[in-house]
Amino acid sequence: MRPNRTQGAAIAAVALALLFAGGAVTVASADRDEVPATPVSASADAGFARDMSVHHQQAVEMSFIVRDRTKDEAVRRLAYDIANTQANQRGMMLGWLDLWGLPKNESGVEPMTWMGMGGSGDTGPLDGALMPGMVTKTQIEELRGASGREAEVLYLKMMTEHHKGGVHMAEGCVQKCTVGAERALAQGMVDAQKSEVLLMADMLKERGA
Repeated sequence: MRPNRTQGAAIAAVALALLFAGGAVTVASADRDEVPATPVSASADAGFARDMSVHHQQAVEMSFIVRDRTKDEAVRRLAYDIANTQANQRGMMLGWLDLWGLPKNESGVEPMTWMGMGGSGDTGPLDGALMPGMVTKTQIEELRGASGREAEVLYLKMMTEHHKGGVHMAEGCVQKCTVGAERALAQGMVDAQKSEVLLMADMLKERGA
């Protein structure tokens, strides 16, 4: 039986849809083929993983210091959450570098090169402020020497700036990284750290700072 005009139009529409779908798959495949299966050492993926691992390590260190310098439960709980979260994320990023067969430290390459920036510490990299938001070794020692409310305020102020720098770096990865899982992790950092910045602002107000 010959198809009627309505059936013929439906068949043509299906054929046209399949044609477009096939073209879309071909284009998507071509786009994926342009991205290396494994990031190279100079890529944003590798640069972010290396730099943010260092950035996170300092946040973990600061958080453990303040937990020993105050009995305030709110600050201790925040410090524990930051240390636990960032230590886990750091492990993921270092694991990716291992998986990609890339070095965890790239000699001769300044931090933030993958973002088109150089070292950014106001007092210079020799004092530990290698990247946006990172505190200096002098500031770390200041935190170690403080206690009680003074330690709480120092930590909250330092971590606020640390988070702002981390957000800047993570947003760079969201824009530049090619590995989907890494972009997702970076976006999660942006969302979580922005939220914690707001929380720390309230905590500073509570302490009259």
